[in-house]
Amino acid sequence: MTRERSVPFARGFGARPRGLRSAGMATPGLEARALFAEGVRAVLGGWAALQLAVAQGFGGPQGAEKAAWLSSALLDFFTQNADLEQEEVEDFLAEVMDNEFDTVVEDGSLQQVSRELVTLFARARGGDVGGVGAALGALARRGPALAAALASARPGGDPHSPPGTPPAAMECGSPPPPSDGWTVVQRRRRP
Repeated sequence: MTRERSVPFARGFGARPRGLRSAGMATPGLEARALFAEGVRAVLGGWAALQLAVAQGFGGPQGAEKAAWLSSALLDFFTQNADLEQEEVEDFLAEVMDNEFDTVVEDGSLQQVSRELVTLFARARGGDVGGVGAALGALARRGPALAAALASARPGGDPHSPPGTPPAAMECGSPPPPSDGWTVVQRRRRP
């Protein structure tokens, strides 16, 4: 049986999720909420698609603020909905990435990030502090590799430069034809 639900997202940075369901779930305790909040920050901090969109300026000059807002919006989305499924979280994240960062994520990471968030929420709500801690530890170990990958992905980027270092100037124009079979993916332009 398929359930149809609209993605509870109000368009525009800074807006709060709308249409939230509360199917009889009490808001988790403060400790569980704090654990889950830390988990959301860790998952989003380790999500290469989001971090690359912020680093490349796809979200405009407020990209970092939009990423921080997404963290709090996800926290509210989960804590105010009793029975979120992975697909609903995927839809929510896909809409945010499209609307706020002009980015369509097609690398499979939406499913991975959604699965991690759903799992973390279930563990935090169930009081599994050890399980959340172990998951956070695993996420923290991914951090250095992601930072190096993001630094090298910046135009003229140096993997040894600090994360806030602005990239070197890029030459505009048409990209050269691919010589190794890889295709250059560019930011989607709005009509």
